[in-house]
Formats: sequence, C-alpha cells, structure tokens
Amino acid sequence: MGGLAERLHPADLPAVLAGPGAGWFAGMIGVLTLVLVGLAMTAVMQSSTAAIAITMSAHYAGAVGLDQACALIIGQNIGTATSSAMAAIGASTTAKRLAVAYVFFKLIAAVIALALFPIVTPLLVRASNTIDGVTLLAGYHTAYNVIGVAVLLPLIDKFTRFVERMLPERGSVLTRCLDPSALATPIAAEEAVRRTVARALGAACTSIGGALQAGEAGGRLDKDAPSIRQAGDALRQAQVFMSDVDGPPETEDEQHRLTSTLHALDHASRLAETASSGLELEKTNAESDDARAAQLCAQAMQRASSIAEKVAVLPEAHPVTIRSGLLPTSTEAPANSGAQESIAELERCANALSELRRSHRSTTLSEVAKGALTADQAIVRVDTVRNLEALTNHAWRSAAHLMGLGT
Repeated sequence: MGGLAERLHPADLPAVLAGPGAGWFAGMIGVLTLVLVGLAMTAVMQSSTAAIAITMSAHYAGAVGLDQACALIIGQNIGTATSSAMAAIGASTTAKRLAVAYVFFKLIAAVIALALFPIVTPLLVRASNTIDGVTLLAGYHTAYNVIGVAVLLPLIDKFTRFVERMLPERGSVLTRCLDPSALATPIAAEEAVRRTVARALGAACTSIGGALQAGEAGGRLDKDAPSIRQAGDALRQAQVFMSDVDGPPETEDEQHRLTSTLHALDHASRLAETASSGLELEKTNAESDDARAAQLCAQAMQRASSIAEKVAVLPEAHPVTIRSGLLPTSTEAPANSGAQESIAELERCANALSELRRSHRSTTLSEVAKGALTADQAIVRVDTVRNLEALTNHAWRSAAHLMGLGT
C-alpha cells in the first residue's frame, strides 16, 4: 500500500490536502481516518510506544507513506489517554481531574498537529530526500508533544480552573485528603488523616469560638451548625479510613506519628461530640465566672483553630520536603511556625478553666440556697462551664498531638 506522498509530487501535496474542493475534503477525510486507526491501535495495545514502533516499521518497509505515518502518530498520541481515562473510572475527584486534563492535552495537541498538517507534511516529504524517514517520524512525534506543552504552559492556570469547574469537588472540603490511593502506604494514610483532623478541628473551633463571642449577651451554641455537623462527619470518615490502612507503619518514627494522629482524632471527635450537644449561654455580668469561662474557651478555640489551619496546609507549601520526597513531620512544624507558644497558651487556658470550674460549681450551687438562682438555673450554669472546660481541654490536646507535642 503506497503512501499518498509516493503517488504525488511533493509540490502537489498541499493542493490535495489544503486546497479547495473535493480534493481537500477527501484528503482530510483520509487523514482523520488514519488518526482514528492510530487511536485504535494504541487503545488495543495499551502502549503508544509499541504502536509508534509498528508505524515506523511499516514506513521503513514501504507499507505506509510518510504523510500516512504522521497521521497515525497523531492518533496514537491521543490513544495514550485511553488507559488514563479508564483508570479514572470510580477513582477520586483528583484522579479524575488528572485524567481529564491529560485527555484534553492530547486532544489540543492533536488539533494543533492537524491544523499544521498541510504545512508540516510537505516539509517532511522534502526532507525525506536527505534524512531517513524513520528519524523524521521520531522527530515529528517529539515535536508534536513539545508544541502541545508550549501552547498550554502559558495557559496552565486557566486550564486548571477549567478542569476544576468541569469536575467540582463533590465531597466535603474537610475530607478531600482522604484519597483511597493513600491506603496502600501507612505513612501517606496517616498524613491524610492528620490533615483531615486538622481541618475538622479548625472548622469546629472556629464555629464554637464565633458562637461564644456572639453569645456573651446570652444565647445558645447551635448543635446543628453546619461546620460542627460536618466536622463530626469528617472525623468519623477519618476513623473509618484509618481502619482500612494496609498494614502497620514500618519505622518507630512512623508509629509515633500514627499514635499522635490517633490521639488528635480522638480528642477532636470528643470536642465535636460535646459541641453537638449544644451549650446554653446565660446572660450574665461581664465580670462573672460564667463570662470569664466563655472568654477563656473562646481564646482557646481561636488558638486551636490557628494551629489546625497551619497543620492542614497542603504539602505544596513545603517545597523542600516535597523535593526530597518526604512529607513534613509533626516535629518539624513547631520550629517553623512558633506553635509551641500557642500550645502553651492553650494549656494555660485549659488549666485556668479547670480551676475556675471547681470554684464556679461551689459558688453557683450556694446561690440556690440563698434564693438567687433556681436549681434548674444552677445546674445549667454548672453544666455549661463543665462543657466549656471539656471543649478547651479537647482542643488543647488535639492541637498538641497534631503538632507532635502531646503527652
């Protein structure tokens, strides 16, 4: 089967491929047919290298012309995306986005190659008089991908946003790190759970702190607040995720990190559970023990939220550790973020609330005997301060374990 270039003089080829009328239409139909054949070859063999090698061998043997081989190579490059597309079925949103981006890259490169086909092919045919055709095909295949990268690279931000809009994250933002692919590696799974705990803790503490500040004049911490409910759901998913990890950590350091993460998960879960029970915030004097307890808890929530936000930062924010192939460890973060001071402040708030709770209980119950409070009012106030202490203690413990400073 002789090639189109072997049946026509090179000077006549542009007229057939790019000229007006039936010749141009027939030429493009032929090119597109060969593109589809090349795509099918790669899809069936699941190897673009093998498909292109066959094309080069066919050209060397004279079975296909240089122009036909170029059209096949375009299709074979598109075909490399089929395996990625199939592998993304049922995968995480991130994996699907990567597959879609790869498919679009191949399609855009193919469109550019087809647009330039009437121009490039005659040049290659002329060059084949002095350069081996197989070498020209290898260079064409390389140039095909290089040009695609060169065109998309300046548009990478817009291209990324386009893919993200096509495949929006359907799950909660708190659980985006729980990628099933991380389950195969214990340290990767631990890091995914650690960041999930940090996000959930940050969301819950921010909601609680805001409610306490807004409720100083009286009110209630809404147990059905979306952030608290979502935090609780995310922590339960993290617990299930950790239970599915494939095998225990290998090194002592990894075992220590896993233990710290589990402690952080436990305390964050208890915090979310306490917050979900709701808190009655009675209107009291700004100088009262009730108001002081709410202020201490609000300060602790703010500190814990700040620490959790730093822990939840994605690995891209740690270029040095990523280049070395390592994830940032729990013990590295305090030195870089000054978290030790924040943990110490959290501990101070927890200890102050613990002392305040004991004196507050005795004082509040004695008010019942004096007739200043009813028994129901006293019990509600005692329970509120006890819950505020529990929230502060769990926030402190969870944040400390997230940073590798827990005991």
